[in-house]
Amino acid sequence: MNPFFDVSYALQIAPALLHACLYTIGITLVGFTIALVLGLVFALLRRSRVRAVSRSTAFVVEFIRSTPLLIQVYVLFYVAPLYGLTMSALTAGTIGIAVHYACYVSEVYRAGINGVPRGQWEAACALSLSHSRTWRAVILPQAIRPVIPALGNYLVAMFKDTPVLSAITVVELMQQAKNIGSETFRYLEPITMTGLFFLVISITFASGVRHLERRVRLP
Repeated sequence: MNPFFDVSYALQIAPALLHACLYTIGITLVGFTIALVLGLVFALLRRSRVRAVSRSTAFVVEFIRSTPLLIQVYVLFYVAPLYGLTMSALTAGTIGIAVHYACYVSEVYRAGINGVPRGQWEAACALSLSHSRTWRAVILPQAIRPVIPALGNYLVAMFKDTPVLSAITVVELMQQAKNIGSETFRYLEPITMTGLFFLVISITFASGVRHLERRVRLP
């Protein structure tokens, strides 16, 4: 067996790794979509005038941000069934990583909202805009546009954190590479190709975010 990188063997295992890569991208996109929506909900709830709501939301956000993602997915997959909540590994992993990053995304939204000049709120009030329309047409468009780069960073970070889900038997890209290595006792090619897949996809995500940033940038 060639002790160095075997190109023919790499091409042989490429389809299995590519399939796992697409699976990983799907988990990332679904999880990030949930994180974007849930993060906005958290950010708005933290601005609630009802102190119990704002403080409870702040506690949940800080608790999840301060505990490891690995422990959270373990709880969802292994502990939750003890209390009657049973989920597949894929569902538990996707929900776990989505809620985890939603808490980080909520802080990004909160920073964007706090950055909207107070005059914008006063102008909306002077125009007698409803509360919901003020948020939808005035505040959120100005708050989200500047934080798109930060949101993009979390998209890439979520993609690179998907190997954590292998701990609950989700066969994502890294787990597939380890499975191939354990079957053939040759890890150089699958691990190297996995690293290249992560590099290429991460760069692609980052380029897409930069393109979006340019598209929505104010003239």
